[in-house]
Amino acid sequence: MKDLSAEDRAACRAMLAGGSKSFRAAALLLPSRIAEPAAALYAFCRVADDAIDEAPDAAAALPPLQRRLDAIYAGRPQPHPADRAFAVVARDFAIPQVLPAALLEGFAWDAEGRRYADLAALEAYAARVAATVGAMMTLLMGVRCPAALARACDLGVAMQLTNIARDVGEDARNGRLYLPLDWMAQEGVSAQAFLARPAFTPALGRVVQRLLDAADLLYARAEDGFARLPWDCRAGIGAARHVYAGIGRAVERQGHDSVSRRATVPNRRKALLMARGVAALAARRAANPAPPLPATRFLVEAVAAQQPQPAASLADRIARAVALFDRLAQDAALGPMAR
Repeated sequence: MKDLSAEDRAACRAMLAGGSKSFRAAALLLPSRIAEPAAALYAFCRVADDAIDEAPDAAAALPPLQRRLDAIYAGRPQPHPADRAFAVVARDFAIPQVLPAALLEGFAWDAEGRRYADLAALEAYAARVAATVGAMMTLLMGVRCPAALARACDLGVAMQLTNIARDVGEDARNGRLYLPLDWMAQEGVSAQAFLARPAFTPALGRVVQRLLDAADLLYARAEDGFARLPWDCRAGIGAARHVYAGIGRAVERQGHDSVSRRATVPNRRKALLMARGVAALAARRAANPAPPLPATRFLVEAVAAQQPQPAASLADRIARAVALFDRLAQDAALGPMAR
């Protein structure tokens, strides 16, 4: 990050301060060395999301963003603080282009109002808008092992499923529906009728409960990755896991009705959940790695395929310096014709 100007750093921090509360809170829970690249990552995500969200045609907005991302990875970012900052982060942390490209695709799915036939299709969406960020944050922590990345993706998908369960009514009033359509059909809930008149029913509550159950399975899987993270990152990630799962418990306490009201977790309860998350880490050990979700496998494989170049050892640097001095000495002995 040393190549990034003070102005671009400040611009990214300002975007984070005025943007996502959840992302900002997550950044505050992590060590300071990760805060700056996390702010740069958020800034590019915010700019890209806004570009698609505000475009008259989401499909038409995606190709220019893809070209913008190509320019970043070619080392020629557009003259925007977020582009310049993300170019440095992508280079310094060897973030494969597949990850931010998938995120852009997820933003486009959002903007076009895509609906999801079943849980697998919904997980494919969550892989793009949430697991990508979890994978990139793991790379910022300096961790690239497939087992840790698979669990980071599990956590991202679980958080997105929780968000969907909490925001059913809010999304519906904005014309959006993320609940698996097959689950709704099994409960006799018409997607079109619900969107026309969003109202809570016990049948809809059962769909919400199934989604929370799916999220809980992934939260449990995600915990196996915490022991693979640096010590100073584990507490923050563990706290975030428990706070987000606590949102699901809040939805359950209000009878799974996330249409009439939006579930919230009071600050005192958040503090208790964070403490629980930190305490649970003391006994946590890395388990035998489970394979990644089918929806997130391509993200894990993309990182495995792009390993960063190892830093040259001291011996290698000395050998190169000696060779350079030898060449310079030979050039001096041969005179001007050698140059």
